[in-house]
Amino acid sequence: MLRRTYDGQDCSLARTLEVVGERWTLLIIRSALLGTTRFDGFLDHLEIARTVLTNRLGRLVEHGVMERVPYQERPPRYEYRLTRMGRDLARAVLVLMQWGDRHLPSEHGPRRRAEHLGCEGPVVVLPHCATCDTPIPDDEVQVRPLR
Repeated sequence: MLRRTYDGQDCSLARTLEVVGERWTLLIIRSALLGTTRFDGFLDHLEIARTVLTNRLGRLVEHGVMERVPYQERPPRYEYRLTRMGRDLARAVLVLMQWGDRHLPSEHGPRRRAEHLGCEGPVVVLPHCATCDTPIPDDEVQVRPLR
């Protein structure tokens, strides 16, 4: 039986799941990557319960994935903006989107496509070697323990 948390596991994936591994959290990050910054905007785009959104945004702020920035004094209102850490999740979100397009396609086709701003060509996230900069097919990736 799986525990409710991954505390105590010496695994970067488990630590990552502690922060972003909940369904609504990834959908909030996706909406933020698409430009949503305000609480009501997240509510409209996600059709999420207010309490769930409040909790998830608070956790993302607590972990440094988003920052809470005031945009109005009376009444006090805030925007939720991705930090550098949050923007670094763009590749992970793209990989999950591409996986879903490939393995769980909609009968109407993909709803969105990531495009290169320079030429409007499709963006594909592929692993590549940090030493020789060669693209690496999935079946040529090896993960091995370092300690």
